[in-house]
Amino acid sequence: MGNNKSTVSGRYVLVVGTASFLLAIIFFWFSELLAGKVKSLFLSFLFLVIIILIGIVADIVGTAVAAAEESPFHAKAAKRVRGAREGVYLIRNADRVANICNDVIGDIAGTVSGALGIALVLQILLYWKGINQALLNMMVTALIAAFTVGGKAAGKRIAISRANEVIFLVGKLLAAFEQLTGISVTRKKYRRAGK
Repeated sequence: MGNNKSTVSGRYVLVVGTASFLLAIIFFWFSELLAGKVKSLFLSFLFLVIIILIGIVADIVGTAVAAAEESPFHAKAAKRVRGAREGVYLIRNADRVANICNDVIGDIAGTVSGALGIALVLQILLYWKGINQALLNMMVTALIAAFTVGGKAAGKRIAISRANEVIFLVGKLLAAFEQLTGISVTRKKYRRAGK
């Protein structure tokens, strides 16, 4: 498994760094827009939960891809099982997949959830003006941290114990995406690897 892992190049680091910078700006702008336009406490809370869940799911995938074994996917790929080739691609590029999932998506989700938390505090203050703002800020920040860290801890347990299942599911989703859009993310690179 270790010999098949790709190595991170300087170009990749530059591309990921630039993409992270741009995505952070886009997501922050989007969260600010939501904070200004959405006046519903329920919707603000729902957006916050969705962002936290995205961060947790990304962390599960990033952990699972580092723990998954390549060989079971070859047997499935030989039988033309959908998602198996994509699973091999993910495992062979485990360092990049883990970096994108754990660092890029995870960090952006953390930043955006913090911004949405501030927006939620401001909306709560509009409804209940007597609440202490500092205490409310502390409670919302603590709850976001608790759900994020707790969710990732539970997710890591799933990711490590069921790594192949997680990556196979992600492989199926990638295969469905490729079929629906016609955009080939993994197939050519899988063939080039000689399998």
